[in-house]
Amino acid sequence: MQQFVDHSTGTAPSSATAQGADKDRLAPFTSRLAVFLYGVASYGLFLATFLYACGFIGGFFVPRTIDGAPVGPLWQSLLIDFALIALFGIQHSVMARPAFKRWWTQLIPEAAERSTYVLASSLALIALFVFWQPLGGRVWHFEPGLIANLLWAVFAFGWGLVLVTTFLINHFDLFGLRQVWLHLQGRHYRPLKFVTPGPYRIVRHPLYVGWLLAFWATPTMSMAHFVFASLMAIYILIAIQYEERDLVEYHGEEYQEYRRRVAMLVPRMAGGNRRGR
Repeated sequence: MQQFVDHSTGTAPSSATAQGADKDRLAPFTSRLAVFLYGVASYGLFLATFLYACGFIGGFFVPRTIDGAPVGPLWQSLLIDFALIALFGIQHSVMARPAFKRWWTQLIPEAAERSTYVLASSLALIALFVFWQPLGGRVWHFEPGLIANLLWAVFAFGWGLVLVTTFLINHFDLFGLRQVWLHLQGRHYRPLKFVTPGPYRIVRHPLYVGWLLAFWATPTMSMAHFVFASLMAIYILIAIQYEERDLVEYHGEEYQEYRRRVAMLVPRMAGGNRRGR
């Protein structure tokens, strides 16, 4: 649920012209300061949204969670929930595509592109939190005990993996702060190099692995939670295909070799099929 030149999102940076980049660097200080404050505010909203998402999916510390009693006809609730996830998926994928970014940075400063993406993603999630429709019912439930504790541990590990993987690459680049900070200083932004630290040597998309664990690991799987986790898993599997296509186009043979060597989501056993996922 992010975008930068890494292997968890598969998106390449926008390719603005040198003339456009020079124009951004030479902008008045007040303009550069406004872009910087915009980036900081977008990041602050992301942090609040990320923390709320933990409680929303886990069912604690927030006024509205993914579970609850039904509030309307089942077909209507399902339609609303599907539309909310589709809205997030479309925003998240379309704004990450290089063609969209090339067009978008003709309208906004290139330094603000990443922050705008982060802001739009946060707003899409906030809409999901506000309008999500509980469905009632349970798919599974484990009473407090060993299994429930293990599932809570996996849930926490998933969220931790999401956060850690962002810092392994460059957390502040991922969420737009590096871009607006360099812009404020009048310095040229350089995209990150292709690297494979830590878990990226085991799977190509550890961040998505973290999300999947966070979505599915729960002692009580309600019908609404099951629908959410299923639709998000489908979205992730589709999004990976587009992101990897962009990465292959941007990094060429270097990423092709990485794909041959490292599994997508499920670590390979030693000596296993190199083409496995």
